[in-house]
Amino acid sequence: MSNPASPPAVGVLDAGPALTFPPDFLWGAATAAYQIEGAATEGGRAPSIWDIFSHTEGRTVAGHTGDVACDHYHRMPDDVRLMADLGLRSYRFSVSWPRVQPGGTGGVNQEGMDFYRRLIDELLGHGIEPWLTLYHWDLPQPLEDAGGWPARDTAARFAEYSHLVAEALGDRVKYFTTLNEPWCSAFLGYGSGVHAPGRRDGADAVRAGHHLMLGHGLAVQAVRAARPEAQLGITVNLYPVTPASGSAADADAARRIDALANRFFLDPVLRGAYPADLVADLRQVTDMGHVRDGDLATISTPLDMVGVNYYSRHVVAAPVEGAEPEPYWRAPSCWPGSEDVRFVTRGVPVTDMDWEIDAPGLVETLERVHREYTDLPLYVTENGSAFVDELVDGRVDDPDRLAYFAAHLRAAHAAIEAGVPLKGYFAWSLLDNFEWAWGYTKRFGMVYVDYDSQARIAKSSARWYADVIRRNGLPAQ
Repeated sequence: MSNPASPPAVGVLDAGPALTFPPDFLWGAATAAYQIEGAATEGGRAPSIWDIFSHTEGRTVAGHTGDVACDHYHRMPDDVRLMADLGLRSYRFSVSWPRVQPGGTGGVNQEGMDFYRRLIDELLGHGIEPWLTLYHWDLPQPLEDAGGWPARDTAARFAEYSHLVAEALGDRVKYFTTLNEPWCSAFLGYGSGVHAPGRRDGADAVRAGHHLMLGHGLAVQAVRAARPEAQLGITVNLYPVTPASGSAADADAARRIDALANRFFLDPVLRGAYPADLVADLRQVTDMGHVRDGDLATISTPLDMVGVNYYSRHVVAAPVEGAEPEPYWRAPSCWPGSEDVRFVTRGVPVTDMDWEIDAPGLVETLERVHREYTDLPLYVTENGSAFVDELVDGRVDDPDRLAYFAAHLRAAHAAIEAGVPLKGYFAWSLLDNFEWAWGYTKRFGMVYVDYDSQARIAKSSARWYADVIRRNGLPAQ
């Protein structure tokens, strides 16, 4: 294993930091269970929707699955030592629901829960704060068979599972995130079908989004009942949405996508109501009859923090008759009621995911959440980039990723200077891993994973990030 704490390959920090972060700023990295753990059939674990989806022909690139992934289940102690070598102050991980409660109901699978006990012990033993995400997309398959997130009962099952996890692990875990990116779970899983479980129904996607948030609210209450001292939040993926021109039609297109991408979740969670314009936009899809009295009060149960995942900006334009469908997350069925809005590319640099690189959008997003929604502490719970990486003579130099991190950390600092209560930053991702429908063809990690040998090799971005953490800052340029 290489030493990720060795001096950075580029000497950009040698003169000392010009931008210093608050002394208690929480520096971390993040992963997700299905993307790294492997051991898909070991220790009492049962299938999730991603196991079934990835084993279905044509669903993932080259039929890749998470059966082995990074083999973190077996290599966890070494991976925690790697985190410690990088100087991480916190590690954001998710609990695999089908590992600790295989059927989605009933009692705890102690062998599965013990894995997370060992992980937390290892983290604390190395001075790393555990940050536990309860749901990162791996719904137990029996719950999908019973209706999945479009079914109201799934929200109740999620609350029960959350209580079990809090009881078992909450004595040593301070920070809990309920959901990771419910937009993806709802609109990619049940709208476009490019994510598990692969269903394509706009009304189901809207119902799934509501029941995910209902599950969030019920889970906050359940965790607080078990662990009143817990710090609780949700993680939402947010995007600045910009009209392609100054026309009224393009402005309305931006309003529509902003409603579905951002306000669909921010307003119920932080204001206790759906935006009226969103409800009107969705009228052709659903009458929102799935929303019952008391739901929004539950969804808006007070929180202690909000997590923001930020990757890029959406630039959109009004519909044009006969326009071709957009790829992947821009696919029309991701946007029920607004399927004909066009997503515009601007010719700016992009990552290997074809996502535009837009660091100023992080400042814009954080300032908006603080200005329009809440004074709660904010955390960047994911931020990162996929690029094509090559292992050459035992090294992986990734200058594009390093530059991406540097630009976005400067943006994070600018947000703090503007008065945003930003308390921490989690790089995505610690390790190269199973990138959902893209399989192993996209690498987001600061640490390169050789999937044949499972060797871990710190990229130059990891060594750079380690120095940022050590200095608690970075140069102004």
